[in-house]
Amino acid sequence: MNRIGILGDIGSGKTYVAQKFGYPVFNADLEVSKLYKKDKKTFYKLRKNLPKYFNLFPIKKEEVLQAIMDDKKNLKKIIKIVHFEIRKKMEIFLKKNEKKKFIILDIPLLLENNINKKGDILIFVQSNKKKILKKLKKRKNFNKNLIKKFKNIQLPLDYKKKKSQFIIKNDFTRQTIKKSVKDILSKIKR
Repeated sequence: MNRIGILGDIGSGKTYVAQKFGYPVFNADLEVSKLYKKDKKTFYKLRKNLPKYFNLFPIKKEEVLQAIMDDKKNLKKIIKIVHFEIRKKMEIFLKKNEKKKFIILDIPLLLENNINKKGDILIFVQSNKKKILKKLKKRKNFNKNLIKKFKNIQLPLDYKKKKSQFIIKNDFTRQTIKKSVKDILSKIKR
């Protein structure tokens, strides 16, 4: 099994790109969303650590966002609890797909949390900052300050770009992504 890690800025199109490879994708954001809706154990841990914010199950995204906005330390507490559970889900995903030729890791903090391994193929999704902002503003829970907090815990984009073997210039058109993915797959399948 070859692991492909997708890197890039918030809103750069990483999830869209990950899906276009046609191989199993581990989408960490989706798994976090499922945790909030279905995992009582995570809820109890969050409630124990941040009782002011978490009182009722299922966990509402607004509660998480409020906790993060109120105090920078809360983000670290939430990450510590949630990432532990996400790592377990990723291990199950890897085991389930160990016979696949490729698997795709769509994990926003892949490098930051040392989830990547030495032989991983890293792909950086590069997008125009103005287009990213325009796209982010369309999201239901858009909050510029929140995005800033998340960016503060991430490694610099230049570093991620340097660590990557491939760069996809995402102009947010289907044709560009399709061609880029096809080119990369032809190079790594050799």
